Amino acid sequence: MPRVIGLDFGTTNSAIAVATADGAAQLASFSADRQSTAMFRSVLYFDPENLEPTGKPRAIGGPEAISQYLQAETKGRLIQSMKSHLGSPLFKQTVIFNYTFTLEELIAMILHELRSAAEKQFGDLGEHVVVGRPAHFSGTETDSEDEAALARLRVALEQAGFSQVEFELEPVAAAYQYEQQLDHDELVLIADFGGGTSDFCLIQLGPTAHARGQRSKDILGTDGVALAGDAFDSSFIRHLVAPHLGLGSQYRTPFGRVLSAPLWIYEKLERWHQLSLLKTRETMESLRQLHFQSLEPRKIEALIHVVNEGLGYQLARAVEGTKCELSERTTGGFTFRDLPVDIAARVERAQFTTWIDSELRVIAGCVDRLLTACGVTSGDVDSVFLTGGSSFVPAVRHIFAERFGESRLRGGEELTTVARGLALRALEQR
Repeated sequence: MPRVIGLDFGTTNSAIAVATADGAAQLASFSADRQSTAMFRSVLYFDPENLEPTGKPRAIGGPEAISQYLQAETKGRLIQSMKSHLGSPLFKQTVIFNYTFTLEELIAMILHELRSAAEKQFGDLGEHVVVGRPAHFSGTETDSEDEAALARLRVALEQAGFSQVEFELEPVAAAYQYEQQLDHDELVLIADFGGGTSDFCLIQLGPTAHARGQRSKDILGTDGVALAGDAFDSSFIRHLVAPHLGLGSQYRTPFGRVLSAPLWIYEKLERWHQLSLLKTRETMESLRQLHFQSLEPRKIEALIHVVNEGLGYQLARAVEGTKCELSERTTGGFTFRDLPVDIAARVERAQFTTWIDSELRVIAGCVDRLLTACGVTSGDVDSVFLTGGSSFVPAVRHIFAERFGESRLRGGEELTTVARGLALRALEQR
């Protein structure tokens, strides 16, 4: 039969699943670090020596992009978190090795790489796909801006060979997967935490809802906020890493005034996928001037090294490792060493929770707003299904345990639930 495809295009990771005739969903697997994984890193790498016959740089995507980037002696251009720019009308194109690429072209490249890798396992995937979307894209404030972001994503999907595209809310897709394990009816709150967005859905699930087949009527409401894992990483970098690289330090101007190091530099540093934007002739000259005038020049020297060597990915890996450790233990270690950068510190879970307090309050406020809008109390909710990488963060889990009780919290397959659910949704639409 024709392939029935679900595609979860994420800010950090993507996944693709194929529904089977028996109503199950099989994930595509990929090779990364000599291991098999269902996650395809949403990145592109451009090597200045890997060119098309026309001279245009050739993109490599996913795990292979990371591998080649780390092995390269002369670093090329690593492009990541492309999904987070879909809602911004200001990001239209970028120049890579003197060639201009639109955002839609870049996203199409990663989707094409993802598709090609999956087709090695499943064969031709065809033209029809159900794709996940957040309740609100990063950077959007109105429904029209969300629709514009969707239109851009549709263009990229079509360029990747998917001419028949259906969109489904990511938390709703997660609900379809969670429903597979239910033998009774429930009112469920789905909480899906991605890299750039946190999305929530109140939905009726179970045998009765499934048999009725009118799924749109089962959804009581949806809501979301444009922050999640990336925002947690940003807070971590702001409080622990950036001070070692000169945040809060001072410099003396030629006129004798003592000023603080410019904050805009560190705002870029917090978003590791934007770090490459600092590596311009004008910015590097400003950093060298700052280093000359700085009262703590070693810190600025370390900052220049991070920017010049493009160490954003390595920094993100170090932060992610500590976050994972803090999800399992009350204290963890952070190490980032690439001389002259040398940072080693112990981090308490309570300390990290304090750093992300403002983000946690926004997430909690969104959950409360959804319940109020639906006329539902916490006692009405039978279970809460947590999915996505940041659902492992204890402070995030506490938001839901505090409102609904630990016994009602559910999880499992946190990184691939949406892709499976999208494939099941595609099967229903056949």
